[in-house]
Amino acid sequence: MLQIYNTLTRQKEIFKPINPGKISMYVCGITVYDYCHIGHARTSIAFDVVARFLRSQGWDLNYVHNITDIDDKIIRRANELGEQYDALTARFIDAMHDDEKRLGILPPSIEPRATEFIDPILELTNTLINKGHAYAASNGDVYYRVTSFAGYGKLSDKNVDELLAGARIEVGDVKEDPRDFVLWKAAKAGEPSWPSPWGNGRPGWHIECSAMAKKCCGDHVDIHGGGADLQFPHHENEIAQSEAANGHQYVNYWMHVAPLRVDGEKMSKSLNNFFTIRNVLEKYQPEVVRFFLISSHYRSPINYAEDNLIEARAGLDRFYGGLRDYADVLPTLLATMEDSAYYKAFVEAMNDDFNTRVALAGMFDLVRDLNNAKGNLELARNLAGQLKALGLILGVLQENPEVFLQAGSSDQIAAGDVERLIAERIQAKQDKQYARADEIRKELLAAGVVLEDSRDGTTQWRRESA
Repeated sequence: MLQIYNTLTRQKEIFKPINPGKISMYVCGITVYDYCHIGHARTSIAFDVVARFLRSQGWDLNYVHNITDIDDKIIRRANELGEQYDALTARFIDAMHDDEKRLGILPPSIEPRATEFIDPILELTNTLINKGHAYAASNGDVYYRVTSFAGYGKLSDKNVDELLAGARIEVGDVKEDPRDFVLWKAAKAGEPSWPSPWGNGRPGWHIECSAMAKKCCGDHVDIHGGGADLQFPHHENEIAQSEAANGHQYVNYWMHVAPLRVDGEKMSKSLNNFFTIRNVLEKYQPEVVRFFLISSHYRSPINYAEDNLIEARAGLDRFYGGLRDYADVLPTLLATMEDSAYYKAFVEAMNDDFNTRVALAGMFDLVRDLNNAKGNLELARNLAGQLKALGLILGVLQENPEVFLQAGSSDQIAAGDVERLIAERIQAKQDKQYARADEIRKELLAAGVVLEDSRDGTTQWRRESA
């Protein structure tokens, strides 16, 4: 029985779909003005795992992951680069898709872009004005009237009166209340804009998600997610907009992914600890990064540090080491695994608010039993197939074991050089030059390469995790 921790109620709840057998899930995506960073990867991978698991359990999932392709940051970056805003966003959307593919993130059911939903945004904004929840200001902006919505602050547990104390009143502010937020922004000279009843302009950030969710999922959504930093104001404002316009509950279950820190600090360009996905993948294999990010529960903060990536590589080495002799074995069909104790434990862990940490612990038990079953080929192959099936749900163990274990970064000794030195060592042994053979083994070990000898000679090698 699936349980999800609901940020709105601050407790785990048994999941009950709006429509039997079906799930709608809307996740806030990227604002595409730069390359995606490792924090983006954590959120995207977390919900990719959720989607993979739900589908593996037979749910008919409509997974919507939006793209913000117009906002202040995009316009500012395009101006800095002397580039049209849509050319800039197209370039970074392509880069995002490339990053996602390398990390094993499957495409969502729908990937809406804000600029493709201008008419629904205008329609929703007009509805809010007609119902008294929004107003057009004298400068052409349209604002949401925060005090008109009694439930404002319920997601983030903020008091609307306390927000007033911290709000800044700008000189010449056209808002009725400093807490009000923009739905439609009047165009400035040279900015991209679209016609509206209130003059040319563009959507505010919050209204675009309410409009896209309504069109892609309907008025009532099963699951809505994103990073924990989006609880306030973004998701709080979405609730206010959607519930005021539709007259009923917007989302049943809110899920938020905890932040990623870098060596214990918040990731920031000013702290010089900002890593794009591309930066990270120059040093670490994509599956190592993915494994690192799913090794903790999605609601637990995670620390990006070299030691943790090395530990993730070591964990994957254990799995791939167990699968090394079974590269030809296909993942077992889940329908045939209902009686498997490993599968039951895995599903139980994932049904408990998608607890990947516990699910992986059960998989380590499985690979231990696989290694112990080497003398029973039929059993070993059966366990290898089960391990690959569970890995598939998490999006790992998708590579050829030999290729993974021998893969390295650009600053490590190349595989061809390793093979050349192994051949030289074999010849040295044949020529009884044992000192040279030992020297080569030490040379390779210093380069992070472990030789695995048997009675037949050096038959396999792998790179060390550390």
